[in-house]
This record gives sequence, structure tokens and C-alpha cells, in this order.
Amino acid sequence: MSGFGAAGQLRQLGSVDFQDDAFRVAPRLIGAILLVNGVGGRIVETEAYDHHDPASHCFGGLTERNKAMFGPPGCAYVYRSYGIHWCLNFVCRESGHGAGVLIRALEPLHGLEQISARRGHRPLRQLCAGPGRVGQALAIQHGYNGHPLDTPPFEVWVAPAALPISVGPRIGISKGVDTPWRFGLTGSKFLSKPFL
Repeated sequence: MSGFGAAGQLRQLGSVDFQDDAFRVAPRLIGAILLVNGVGGRIVETEAYDHHDPASHCFGGLTERNKAMFGPPGCAYVYRSYGIHWCLNFVCRESGHGAGVLIRALEPLHGLEQISARRGHRPLRQLCAGPGRVGQALAIQHGYNGHPLDTPPFEVWVAPAALPISVGPRIGISKGVDTPWRFGLTGSKFLSKPFL
């Protein structure tokens, strides 16, 4: 990936880009390119979580399971969903706060053969539509928990262009269901679920 330079070129994100509230970082990530060992695509859907939020893994305080989500910012928080797939979150705010952004869906662009092999030969739009599918497609593992997002195997790149973003309530939770902290690329066919 090319570095930041002239208008339209990409800039790699570092820890300073995540030192903000998760609900502010989450929409900024829409359109960013996420690669894990060179495999990935464009982020088209995210969800924000904060320790004050009853739907957050941090709501009950620091535990062995969630400690990576308490910082430092710009690291991965990885957890297993329903005992099946690893899900990837980007840690936000200052160390000790407890906040992050769940990567809910990607438009697969890089390493399509590897993604298809990991996910089974499904339609392109279904390969990374959902956080468990993203985890499987990118071969996310618990060993990445707490790993900085600006060092291998991770790369996260953004372009300075503004994109149309849809906003709505998060999916698959039983608490904080009305909080509008789900963000998606408007009109994308790669979302896990359409926005109403």
C-alpha cells in the first residue's frame, strides 16, 4: 500500500488515530482498508462499544477476557463469538478506559483465493458479511489479542475522502439495543444486514 501523500492516497493508521471515543472512530473507519497478513478489504460496517454501555464486554469492569480492550489504543481486542469464530475489535480511548470498535463487515478485495478457501466457496458478498465471517476470512486468532494495529500482521489504511455513512442500532445484542452506534457504507452490498 502506498503511504500518505497527494490527495486520494492512503495513510496508515497508528495509535493516535484511536485515541478518541469509539462512537467517533467507528464511522471514520468506514472505507478504510484492513489487511491481516496481506488479506482483507474495505471496512463497510462497524459498531462502537464503551465501558459505560451495557452491551460492552467492558461494562462489568476489567477481567482476564477483556483486558486488551482497556488499552492501549490502536491495538486489537479479539474474542470468540458463540464459541465458534474469533471477532476483531479496534481498541479506542486512553489506556484504562475500555472502549472499542467491532469490525462487522468487509468488502473483500485482497487475497480472495485465501478468503474463499477459509470461508468456503460462497458468493462474494457473503464472504465477510458479519463479524464471525470477517474473523474466519482473515484467519483472526486469539494470539492477535492486544497486538498493535500498525505492525504486522495488521495494516489499516484510510483515504482522506468522505463517504456516505448510514447509522442505526447495533445487531445481536440484548442491552443498549437502541443506541445508534452501528455504522455502514451507504448502499454497500457487503453489509451484514441492511440499514432500515
